Amino acid sequence: MAKELNVFVENRPGRLRSVAAALAESKINVRTMTLQDRGEYGLMKLIVDNPEAAHLALVDKGFACALKEILAVSLKDKPGSFMKLADAFLKHEVNILDAYGFVIESKKEAVFCVEVKNAAETKKALITEGFRVLEEELYDF
Repeated sequence: MAKELNVFVENRPGRLRSVAAALAESKINVRTMTLQDRGEYGLMKLIVDNPEAAHLALVDKGFACALKEILAVSLKDKPGSFMKLADAFLKHEVNILDAYGFVIESKKEAVFCVEVKNAAETKKALITEGFRVLEEELYDF
C-alpha cells in the first residue's frame, strides 16, 4: 500500500516552514501536500518520495506524525476518468473517509489518493475494475 505522512502542527506562522526545512535537510522530496485547519492545530498530509525517512526526520525534530496506509489510484488525466472511479466505488459500496488528487503529467496521468476502512478489499475491487493502484511506484515519478 502507498503511505501518507500525517503531521500535526501548531496553527501559527512558521510551522509550515519548519516541516519543510526538516524534510529538505533529509533530502525528502514532497510530491503533494494538503493542510487542514483544526483550530489551534493543523493536519498536514503529505505524499513524499521516502515516507519512512520523512517520518524519522520529523520525529527527530519533535513533530507529532504518523504514517497511514492509503490507496493511490492512477487515472488518465482526461474528462470522465474520475467518474469511472466514482462508479467503481459506488458499485463496490466503498465509503470514502478522506481523499485528494493531483496530476503527475498534464493530459497523461493523475493520482487519486483515498482513505477507506477496508483498503485491501477496495484495492482488489479497483484492480478487477481495471484500475492501477500504485504502491512503491508512487515514489518513483
